[in-house]
Amino acid sequence: MHTRPWLLIFALLATPLVSLADKATVAVAANFISPMKAIVAEFEAATSHKIDLVFGSSGKLYAQITHGAPFDVFFSADQETPARLARDKLAIGDSQFTYALGALALWSADARRVDTDGKVLKTDDYQHLAIANPQLAPYGRAAMEVLTTLGLADTVADRLVQGENIAQAYQFVASGNAELGFVALSQVWTDDAFPVGSGWVIPATLYSPIRQDAVLLKRGRDNPAAIALIGFVKSAESRRIITSFGYSQSQAND
Repeated sequence: MHTRPWLLIFALLATPLVSLADKATVAVAANFISPMKAIVAEFEAATSHKIDLVFGSSGKLYAQITHGAPFDVFFSADQETPARLARDKLAIGDSQFTYALGALALWSADARRVDTDGKVLKTDDYQHLAIANPQLAPYGRAAMEVLTTLGLADTVADRLVQGENIAQAYQFVASGNAELGFVALSQVWTDDAFPVGSGWVIPATLYSPIRQDAVLLKRGRDNPAAIALIGFVKSAESRRIITSFGYSQSQAND
């Protein structure tokens, strides 16, 4: 039995369309993968909205946004990139807020390699040191700042292995392709400890604060899902999730 074409057309027209306002596409800095997935799971369970996540370095996501990528909200790993988007008239300036303060760690998959003071950096006990690309990723810039502050930038220059973002830097170390790496503390920290490998929580005095800001993009200004997600990220439940991954909330959301 063949379906009459007009019946198929009628059925399509009669089918309620899913509102585009119930779905948002969100660009997120690579260091925030795990916390954002946990936040979105709670958000979707509590609302009718759906969120699509796209991860990458802040610099690369900025480039994609300026070239018309269909993102509604941007969670950066710094403050300047969202501010630049506002200046470019691609984001709603007064929507920018700090959602987390990032922390940096020196980490190795080897449980015995990294001491609690990071003295391993001054030894010959490694051949490769992974960092995120300082030109694209705020965590990479922070890593270079630490090396400069410690007077090691020139000493370790020929050992550096750059990932496009902090997620790739972490993969270099987790896979054993680099013995050491500067990673986001949130990638390797659980219950106030390094459950795998060994690490050094780098003192905040060795690098500039990593204030991570989010902003509502121009495309998402009338999107209820995007607006609701921003509100949810500011909630006590989201703050609890963010803190559990090693981020500070002491100055966030001000």
